[in-house]
Amino acid sequence: MSTTLVLLPPHDPATEDWQARLEREVPDLVVLRPGSRDEVEHALAEADAAYGTLPADLLAHAGRLRWLQAPQAGPPPGFYHPALVAHPVQVTNMRDTYTDHVAAHTLALVLALARGLPKYVREQARARWAPDWDPRAILPLSEATALVVGVGAVGAEVGRLLAAFGTRVVGVDARRDGPVPCFAEVLPADALDRLLPGADLLILTVPHTPATEGLLDARRLALAKPGAYVVNVGRGATVRLDDLAAALSTGRLAGAALDVFETEPLPADHPLWRRPDVLITPHVAGVGPHADERRFAVLLENARRFVAGRELINLVDKSEWY
Repeated sequence: MSTTLVLLPPHDPATEDWQARLEREVPDLVVLRPGSRDEVEHALAEADAAYGTLPADLLAHAGRLRWLQAPQAGPPPGFYHPALVAHPVQVTNMRDTYTDHVAAHTLALVLALARGLPKYVREQARARWAPDWDPRAILPLSEATALVVGVGAVGAEVGRLLAAFGTRVVGVDARRDGPVPCFAEVLPADALDRLLPGADLLILTVPHTPATEGLLDARRLALAKPGAYVVNVGRGATVRLDDLAAALSTGRLAGAALDVFETEPLPADHPLWRRPDVLITPHVAGVGPHADERRFAVLLENARRFVAGRELINLVDKSEWY
């Protein structure tokens, strides 16, 4: 008996051959790639599994659906809508498909802040020679403590890279505790407030979940160590940008580097754009080679497991969105 998997639109030209490859690699798997709305509805009516995003109106047509593969590690807001959370379908995501890229980008941001590069980049644009010889303008990583919020695949790799500079790395995580290589300690998420006053670097890699929305707000920023730096490569909704801008303006923080934002694109009139102590990249930390092949590898592995009746990888707790 065959199993039907639907590749949902919109379709990326880079994944055009996925239908044939999946059918070739997984015996008894029928893969549909509908285009129009009518084709999608008809395909979902016979689907056992799907890849992509399923809003509530389309989910209503998927009476047989037992597995949904999300196309991202952290899908955008609205992916885990109430109907999907209530539905018995299992959801898997694409976590750990671009860990190396995000971790390298994070280290680039950390090193830029530690050596005062945001200020010098602005001076370069003005052709202005303005050396700062104040040793307090530099964060010596070998003497610093980094607090990594979210010790998943990305957070663990960031910790490993930081430890190579002699940085003391601690972490908090809602699911992971106990010993993690290169971390001095990893504690439950509720230890965050207690650890904030001792951290020179606060690095957020956590996904956007009901528990992490607005995680770094005015109250927690007031707990941060004076002169600390904030780096966010997780999801924009975890940091209240106006509160962050206020903490920078008062001198509570020494600087920040952000790849993700509450509102994307970041509005042109937002004060963070013009601050010399802030480095902004436009949600590109995950950019790098092999992304499509890595995503296909997860989809293929799960398709094989699904057809064989085995446990899927990258399973998600839908109520927590990850």
